[in-house]
Amino acid sequence: MPRTIWSGAISFGLVTIPIHVVSATENHSIQFHQYHLEDMGRVRVRKVCDLEDREVAQSEIGKGYEYAKDQIVAISDAELQDLPLPTAKAIEIQAFVPLESIDPIRIAEGYYLVPDGQVAAKPYKLLRQALERSSKVAIAKYAWSGQERLGLLRLRDDAIVLHAMRWPDEVRDPAAVDPPHETVSEEEIEGALALMESMSRDGLEGPEFEDAYTDALAKIIESKREDKPLPEAPEPEQPGKVLDLMAALTESVQQAKASRGEDADVHEMPKKRTAKKQLAKKTAAKKTSARRSRSA
Repeated sequence: MPRTIWSGAISFGLVTIPIHVVSATENHSIQFHQYHLEDMGRVRVRKVCDLEDREVAQSEIGKGYEYAKDQIVAISDAELQDLPLPTAKAIEIQAFVPLESIDPIRIAEGYYLVPDGQVAAKPYKLLRQALERSSKVAIAKYAWSGQERLGLLRLRDDAIVLHAMRWPDEVRDPAAVDPPHETVSEEEIEGALALMESMSRDGLEGPEFEDAYTDALAKIIESKREDKPLPEAPEPEQPGKVLDLMAALTESVQQAKASRGEDADVHEMPKKRTAKKQLAKKTAAKKTSARRSRSA
């Protein structure tokens, strides 16, 4: 089992579920160290006290808060664990809400909640089955690493997962990036939908969803270790200028279908209606209406 990050309990009304928290994810990327290139000696970060100008051991280091210049308040790990907060030792469920009511940008890293012993097995399963039957997620509060956070509890197979959540004021207003205010036609929207349909999948299986970066990096390391020529990098495709959006959408649909081994012939994409054609259509409609009026 992965290393325990935190131990406490889930507080569900008057029901208490002792749990361990373990990471739900793993990092398989290739890690680098820093080296002195002249002699390949390892370069390390050393912790030095500014006042004594000497390296200090980890046992001499603690946390502190600077509330004024040269005025520091030391805070120990024991004091952080004994904060006057109910959430310091428990994940307190506050409410149950539909998952779709939560903006995904607020959802962060995930952790598995593991029942702590036989006494926790039954209430843990009770909460798991209640979440499954309600089709809702739980919103909780908890305090780790010197801060209180919101958390989202959901199911993944038979396990309960806790996702850290960002507070509303931690999410920037999208207006800060000044989204474009261009207008697009209905035909262009239909073309984009056709492209989306040609690129749709039932799941995330396939080579396009695998980590190609780590594989390429491993090949470079192996080549250098064996003193072989480095693998050649593919020539990057230069993005073309979009002159005709509808033509670009049509060609994209054809390429997407061809890449999946499907028939590259596609249904004709909706064509842009020129102002001249629209005017001709309106004129014809008026003439028809006038003839009907004279006939009557």
